[in-house]
Amino acid sequence: MLDLPYRAIVGVGHAWFKAMDFRFRIEGAHHVPRTGGAVLCINHVSYVDFILAGYGARASKRFTRFMAKREVFDHPVAGPLMRSMHHISVDRAEGQQSYDDAVRYLRDGEIVGVFPEATISRSFLIKELKTGAVRMAAEADVPLIPVILWGTQRLMTKDHPRDFGRHKTISITMGEPMDPHGKAVQKTAELRERMSTMLDEAIRSYPEHEQPPGSWWLPASYGGSAPTPEEAKQLDQEEQRRRAEKRRQQRAKR
Repeated sequence: MLDLPYRAIVGVGHAWFKAMDFRFRIEGAHHVPRTGGAVLCINHVSYVDFILAGYGARASKRFTRFMAKREVFDHPVAGPLMRSMHHISVDRAEGQQSYDDAVRYLRDGEIVGVFPEATISRSFLIKELKTGAVRMAAEADVPLIPVILWGTQRLMTKDHPRDFGRHKTISITMGEPMDPHGKAVQKTAELRERMSTMLDEAIRSYPEHEQPPGSWWLPASYGGSAPTPEEAKQLDQEEQRRRAEKRRQQRAKR
């Protein structure tokens, strides 16, 4: 793939990072292979996670093909950009095509980025993971690489106004590659445990003055005011009910 649009957009992204004066803390970048396929399994705390997770692979000079919901590809501006960068559209009602596309990319030696939690975690802790990332990595015979982002939720996430103030620390941790072969459910549980451990380390090593006690972007179990996992689950269910009702009303108007 020529990736000329991707290269141009990466250049714009780097200019934005510089203007924002982000303080990047990147660990384990060497775990991303310089050649061959791999699945990046990324925690999801922000609407801009795909931008920052891709930045973590820059040391290996790799472009990441992200799996993103179909609605992004339907957008008149974002859609053409996503397609030009060869990202993968995911139709949640019919996911087989996106799964097959991802496996094909992996077999072709591409890096595929997956958010196995499927949706943003309101508690900022690791939610239950879907097994798709493990299954596609095993089918394509490529490694799983757990990736933990921290600090991105301070920019743009659910239930909070966006904040593009400067000088924020962005933590990106790339874990050791995992063998995906075995029972998918068991491997997914292992992946979640690994990601939870990495997240704990990322939170504890984050600059204290940037996440004082009571911070809304800090999990409740770490002294913050974010929803607990149980409260977050209830908020997710309420959001799903609102969306279902909105779809019902739209169908009724047709």
